[in-house]
This record gives sequence, C-alpha cells and structure tokens, in this order.
Amino acid sequence: MSVTTDTGPVLSADGKPLKRSLNKALRAQKLRALALIAPLLIFVLVTFIAPIADMLFRSVENQIVSNTMPRTTAELAEWDSDTSELPGDNVFEALYTDIFLAAEAKKHTRLGSRLNYEQPGVSSMFRSTGRNVDEIGEDQIKALEDLNGAWEDETFWFTLMTGGDGAEGNPSLLKQQAASLSNLTESVYPADIGFVPGQAISDLLPQTASAYTSFALFSAVDNGDVVAEEEPWAAVKLALIQDLRSGVDLSSYSGPGAAELAEAQDLATSLPPVDFKAGFIDIDEEWADAENWTTIKMYSPDFTSGYFLNAVDYQKTPDGFAPRPEDEQIYNTLFQRTLFMSLMIMGSCILLGYPIAYLLANLPMRTANLLMILVLLPFWTSLLVRTSAWKVMLQQQGVINDTLVWLGLIDEAGRLVMINNQFGTIVAMTHILLPFMILPMYSVMSTIPQTYVRAAKSLGATNWTAFWRVYFPQSVPGIGAGSILVFILAIGYYITPEIVGGTTGTFISNRIAYHISSSLNWGLAAALGSILLVAVLVLYWAYDKIVGIDNVKLG
Repeated sequence: MSVTTDTGPVLSADGKPLKRSLNKALRAQKLRALALIAPLLIFVLVTFIAPIADMLFRSVENQIVSNTMPRTTAELAEWDSDTSELPGDNVFEALYTDIFLAAEAKKHTRLGSRLNYEQPGVSSMFRSTGRNVDEIGEDQIKALEDLNGAWEDETFWFTLMTGGDGAEGNPSLLKQQAASLSNLTESVYPADIGFVPGQAISDLLPQTASAYTSFALFSAVDNGDVVAEEEPWAAVKLALIQDLRSGVDLSSYSGPGAAELAEAQDLATSLPPVDFKAGFIDIDEEWADAENWTTIKMYSPDFTSGYFLNAVDYQKTPDGFAPRPEDEQIYNTLFQRTLFMSLMIMGSCILLGYPIAYLLANLPMRTANLLMILVLLPFWTSLLVRTSAWKVMLQQQGVINDTLVWLGLIDEAGRLVMINNQFGTIVAMTHILLPFMILPMYSVMSTIPQTYVRAAKSLGATNWTAFWRVYFPQSVPGIGAGSILVFILAIGYYITPEIVGGTTGTFISNRIAYHISSSLNWGLAAALGSILLVAVLVLYWAYDKIVGIDNVKLG
C-alpha cells in the first residue's frame, strides 16, 4: 500500500519512493533472467562466436613475418621492390641477426612455410639458411678467438657484459630484448634471470649488448641454463667485431675486459669487413633472387589481404592485384561447383521428400509412425558406412552396374561411370540429407487440416486444383525450412564428397579441410571459410527477401 503526500513522491509500504522500488524490482527480474540464459550464452560464445571470430582474424593475420624478422622488415621498408637490384648490405646484416635468433628458436621453418604459400621455393631457402647461418663471418670469429682465449671463456663474457660487481645496470635493454624475444618464441621472460646488462658496456657496444642479452634470455628461459656458464653464440662475437670496427672510442673505458677490447679492436679494424650479402648467397643462391625479397616485403605488414586474394584466384604483386596463372586457378571453380551441387542436392531432396512427407501426413497415425521409423533409420547407421555402401553400389563393378548388365540394359563394355564424379556425390548426399528435408515437411503438413481440401473439392475443384491451390501453399513453410537446413548442411559437407566425389565432385569444404590438416595453411583455410560463410549469409538474406524467413515453420 502506498502513501501520497502533497509535495513529496509516491511512497511504497516500506517508506521508500515507489519509482525506486519498481526499478529495483525490474533490475532483479532482469538479473534473474540473465542468470537463466547465461549458461547457454556462454556456451554459444565459446563454441560458436569465438571460433568464427578466430577464423576471421586468422584470415588476415600475418604477424609471423614481422615477429620473426623485425629488423629485416624495418630495413626493407626503404628498399624499392620495383627494381631488380637486391637490397643493401644493411638489410642482409639485419637478416643475419633475425635468422640466427629464429634458428635458435626453431621458428625459421614456420616463417619459410608461410612465405612458401606465396612464393614456392622459399621454404627450402629458409631451412638451409637456418642450418648454416653460423658459417657467416666464421673466419673473423676464429681470428678473434685465436687472438685471446678469453673470448671463448663464458665467465669472461658474463663479467664483461654485466660491467663487473657494483656496476650500473641497464634493465631497460633487458626488458626491450625480452619483449622482442616474446614475439618470436611466445615464451614469458621474467625480469630476474641472473643477468642484467651493464649500462657502460651497453652504451659502448650496443650491438654486442643486444645480442648477448638475447642470448642470456634465451639460455636462461628456453634452455634452462645458467648464463654465466654458457659460451655466447657466434652472433654475439660477430656483433662485437662489428661494434669494434665501427670506430668506437675505448679510451674512456676502464671496466672489465678493457685490455682485451683494445686488443680486439686492433684486430677488427685489420680484418676485411663481413660480407653478409655474399655469405647468404653462398648458403643459398635463392637470396640473390629479387623476387623472393619482393615477397618478403609485400608480406611484412602484420595484416594482409593475401589469403583472401588467393581464395579467389588472385595474388599480390608489386603493381597491385593480379590473377593467378590459369593452371593455379581452382577456388572460383570449387565455389561455383559447391553452390551448384548444393542446390542440386536440395532440389533432389525436395522432389523425393515431398511425396514421402505428404504420404506420412495423410496416412493413419499408426501407419505413419511405423513408416517414420524407416525415415529415421539412416540416423542409426554410421555416416561412413552409408557413404561406403554407395561407393560399392555405384562403382563400375558394383551392384547397380551388375544388375543392369544382367538385365541386358547395358553391355559389359558400356558399364556406367557413376562414382568419383558429381553424379555420385549428388546421389550419396541426397540419401544422407533426405531425412532432414522430410521431417520439417512432415511437421508442417501434419498441421494442415484435411477439411480444407475436402471443402475445395465440394466446391467443384479437381484433385489437382485442390492440391495446388489449397494444400501446397500451406506446405511451403515446411519446404522452406527443409531447404535451408539441407542447403546449409550440403554446402559444408566434406566427408561424403571426399569418398565418392573424385576430382570433379569435391566441394570447397574438402579444400578447407586439406589446408587445415595437411598443408597447414590455416590463413587460406580461414579465408575460404569466411567467404563460404558470407556466401551462405547472402543466400539466406536473398531467401528472406524472396520467400520471407517468417514463413519458415517447423510445424
């Protein structure tokens, strides 16, 4: 019971404003409703929305190139890919550092596989380079180690790079290299690994400090080793030679290893410079192909349209988009074939399913229920068994051909080819999907009163007119429901076309499955799946405009 005052708001029985109490009650009802649907909502998000979002992201994601070769892609941005000249020495020097780290992290093969999708032969180039990258500059490294045995002593290196006890550290360099390695190896690098690069040595020898810090992080986290007990990589020693050759002033440095550094600088300036370009070309001649470098530059951004272009038989070129060679154009054909055969399967299911559903709906209930068992019987048999049975029946030495030969309708040499083609796929999938067409039709037809047809006949309509003008329009919602269900199931099928389709009866879904399980080109598989999803949504929209989705009923 509420109380009203002349100047104040309407109050509820407990003395609180009635409006506030009503809002609180409504919020409680909404929270209860949300709690009831939350499990279903979470299930849909996890099993449906999230996978689709991940698929859409994978279709444009291309971070493997920039994460694996950050220095190279940064230097390559200034290179003009329209020329036939190779990139400059600075690009090859950056490539050395990137490939060395990638080879240690075992990521260079993944990068090669990614770029091999766009440029065949790149994968083997990266594999051979990863195996032999430590050969670059090995003469200079050997000369450094022969000069003084300290350069092979892991303790000396550790003391040199930390700057000695009590020296000022450079934690920012440690964090920077940890972030760079995290993108490469996907490992979590803690702040405390028993090593912090010294500030003085970082300023004096920046390339060496960066290389040694990467070595220390990788050794401590990925290999579980003690940094002070491990000899640095060849890349660290080569970085030292590069720093010393750059003319760094060592006169003001008096920390650990000052004498050894001064001695090594005299050696470094007397040695011939490291020819990184020649070193990579010696490992694999493909590095002398400017087309490979063009591919690396085109796919260096974090996101790319390349997967979608490949999915429609196009490719990226320095001049823009261009069709792929004719012998590589398969996806447009597969999309067209998939849509055509899915429509054919849907149509055959309508032609076969409508009379069956009509018969079931107009028979006595007891008889209809017995016959319904036959309709549902295929659901109790394995899909693989049903498909294999059709393979046995349709092959040239199969049951159907043997029967036709026995009846004399065809001769032995004229056996029909009904398998490993589109015909075999349509027949097998029609059998598999037919129940999905019959059940919605039957559900709708069983609700149509028979009195409507009898009334039409009593008014002079023929059997055909009564059916076509009275009964059929009321069964259209069942046809619509069955058509959508069968079409969507057919367009995504891949097991049956794989078994009975051969080379001319496979769907685009077979190619998607191939890229996911065999070629591991998940980006292209995601792009193909995204296009298929969009095609289904467009057809669904067109169906809604023409027929109206509100007219689709399940009974």
